Amino acid sequence: MPTNTAKTPLTLLGLGSMGTALGRAWLAAGHPLTVWNRTASRAEGLPVEVAATAAEAVAANRLVVVCLLDDDSVEKTLAEADLRGKDLVNLVTSTPARARARATWAEERGARYLDGGIMAVPPMIGVPAAGPYVFYSGSQALFEEHRDTLAAPADARYVGPDAGHAALHDVALLSAMYGMFAGVSHAYALVRGEGIAPTSLAPLLTNWLAAMAGSIEGTARRLESGDYTTGVVSNLAMQVAGKATLLGTAEEQGVSTELLLPYFDLMERRLAGGAVEEDLTGLVDLLRG
Repeated sequence: MPTNTAKTPLTLLGLGSMGTALGRAWLAAGHPLTVWNRTASRAEGLPVEVAATAAEAVAANRLVVVCLLDDDSVEKTLAEADLRGKDLVNLVTSTPARARARATWAEERGARYLDGGIMAVPPMIGVPAAGPYVFYSGSQALFEEHRDTLAAPADARYVGPDAGHAALHDVALLSAMYGMFAGVSHAYALVRGEGIAPTSLAPLLTNWLAAMAGSIEGTARRLESGDYTTGVVSNLAMQVAGKATLLGTAEEQGVSTELLLPYFDLMERRLAGGAVEEDLTGLVDLLRG
């Protein structure tokens, strides 16, 4: 079994819930760890080297992972650190534009840069069966060199040299998630007070949404081909016609339609433009303006 000295040492800046989970996973995998946190007591009980300052922590190792509150805190924390020759991995949730700007900022200071988007919550970190992974983008050389280390807490998925693409993938998936949550909230609101137990509806919702998720690949193929009509099962005209039933039921149940109306409005606009035989793929183009 490899000893700790055989594993890449690294520095971790930030010991919030996610940072602590990451740190524990790297320690469990045998990686020597130097940490810094504004509140040093967060490191108590961890077999780590605790640096007095962020600059001291950065100096300790070539590989530096940042897991702080936000992008502004990254710049403030690293203001006095010497980044020359460092491999900086930023796991702070950000926008694509800010990730690209941070990559330029790091490179101007002599560091290689990798941006990350964590697709997991802290309890999933270090638990492969839970399916955690992290999107990475930026320096491919950095990623390839440290792939095994980065993959210790969660699967590491490289999505390209554009430093903004990890954040873009992250936000795209989260946006789809919140759209699903909106639909689920509306569904529960419809049956609330009707003698239908939420726990009886839950498996029906789960199975239905899983079945409908099969359309995601079809939408992708249509977007790439530019043909929005081939293989369509329920065309846009049919779906718009069904809108009245959904909205009417919400009105009868005393449920707000504010989660549904924006999407229905897009459907009607696309249909008014003549897209009778399309499915919902064309709504992507409307959102792009």
